[in-house]
Amino acid sequence: MAEREFIRVRVEERVALITIDRPPVNALNSKTVGELAETFEELAKNSEVKAIVLTGEGKNQTFVAGADLKEMAQIRSPEEAEALARKGQTILSQIEKMKKPVIAAVNSICLGGGNELAMACHIRIASDRARFGQPEISLGIIPGFGGTQRLSRLAGPSKARELILTGDMITAQEALRIGLVDRVVPDGELLRQALGLAKKIAAKGACAIAYALEAIQGGLGKSLEEGLALEAKFFGKIAETEDMREGVRAFLEKRQPKFQDR
Repeated sequence: MAEREFIRVRVEERVALITIDRPPVNALNSKTVGELAETFEELAKNSEVKAIVLTGEGKNQTFVAGADLKEMAQIRSPEEAEALARKGQTILSQIEKMKKPVIAAVNSICLGGGNELAMACHIRIASDRARFGQPEISLGIIPGFGGTQRLSRLAGPSKARELILTGDMITAQEALRIGLVDRVVPDGELLRQALGLAKKIAAKGACAIAYALEAIQGGLGKSLEEGLALEAKFFGKIAETEDMREGVRAFLEKRQPKFQDR
């Protein structure tokens, strides 16, 4: 992996751990967002990596506190602002469309662009000390990296309106209750559990992982009939793989499968 200023990557047992490290609060400036995009592009092509965990540097006491406001203050036109939003949306959609699962390990403060980044991940695990919110309204702006859309889909439009229009911050437990996160764990257990889940998934066949993610993502916004057709299409494609034959054979022979990811 290429060396980057604000992004660190460690690969272990076919799981990549991405750590955002931009003191003091891991704010997302253009360079950090660009480095994230480059990192995910590299990992998408790396056949040795089957799952990804994304977190913030612990000593910063934040996952990501939001966009870089100093950079935002330099915006001089609506066109410039729209271009910035489009760039962020494109990169977060790139993460969401990854064919390898991305697990957000939210260690602490997760606000604004940080919450939008976490919502673009496939699974979200939160420390019990994490806090979430979309506080943009207090700055006279709205979320621009997908917050109005993904929060509505995860927590429902009514709750999304409340959180976005008040700018209120919520606890990890409340985030779990409304469906914003999938699991809340003790702070000291966060990375162990997130990496453990990633390694459990990485033990499965890469073909099935990719097709499952593609079927789920591709079915969003479609009718049930269209989603079922998509699922059947991918089920047909998986039938061509060596992993399917190995998986079925291993089950019948009462042993653990040895997937070759092809």
